[in-house]
Amino acid sequence: MKIRQKTKSHFQKISLLLGLLSVVVAQPLLAQVPAVTAARADMIALGKANKSAEALFATLKKMAGKDTGTTYTKMPDWTGLWTVDLSKGFAFDNAQGPNDPPTAKLTPEYQAKFDKKIAMVKKGLEFDPLGKCDPPGSPRWLQEPFLREFVATPKQVWLMNEVANETRRVYTDGRSHLAPDDRFPTWDGDSIGFWSGNKLVIYTVQLHQGQYQRDQPDFSDQIEMVEIWEKSDDKTMNVHAWAYDPASLKEAWYANKKYLKLTNEDKAVRIHFWHCMENQNNDVIQTEDGGTQFKDFSFTKDDDKKK
Repeated sequence: MKIRQKTKSHFQKISLLLGLLSVVVAQPLLAQVPAVTAARADMIALGKANKSAEALFATLKKMAGKDTGTTYTKMPDWTGLWTVDLSKGFAFDNAQGPNDPPTAKLTPEYQAKFDKKIAMVKKGLEFDPLGKCDPPGSPRWLQEPFLREFVATPKQVWLMNEVANETRRVYTDGRSHLAPDDRFPTWDGDSIGFWSGNKLVIYTVQLHQGQYQRDQPDFSDQIEMVEIWEKSDDKTMNVHAWAYDPASLKEAWYANKKYLKLTNEDKAVRIHFWHCMENQNNDVIQTEDGGTQFKDFSFTKDDDKKK
């Protein structure tokens, strides 16, 4: 009888230890906000585990604990000029192969829209709203080329893109988003966030419908974004990004972005004002069949004189 009791007690202790161990193993991400070195599979799983951008933002805030602020003396140095790493192309998710479809799991409606879009591109029919001087907007902002500048302060961060003079303002002073009844779609949305050490966590709502890129899927004005920004070294900025859109996506779409710092030792490279209509030959329209045509294209002085 005593032997049985000891054996039962022994197994109970083992079961308790195994139970505690399983909790620790099952929640490796809860220790802190994920670093730039976090595995892609873990970031995809994190996005799936949280059914909305709001839920993911709340989860990341819990991970940060009380470490959700910074001061000027603790701020990371984000100065200088940067440009997006396009070594793997313009796809929203850089893991997409050159001849592969996007990694997003689209809803039937948006899959059909994307299939039609690609079929038209193969026929030479394509129209990009940038052609009529619309700004890229977010999340396309993340993958646009040319120059970037990041101005970081404890209470507000400015993420600036040379293209269309787009500036994303991220409020890190503890404010919330506008009330739902007061929201309306904007090109780069309303962004709030918090600092966790050298990491900036961003939550964006109020975005226009648009496209991730020319040969990428469309998204609706229900899209919301969550991002984690952090420098991996002095010359590299890394971003974990998740897109949530109940209209177009079956689940969160994860992508990793990288921005490279320019050397610019002589300070000759600068960001200038971007005016899309400086050249009349930039004025394009969408044709009835979905293609692109110049509105008033001219090259010669005689053509320029014509009214």
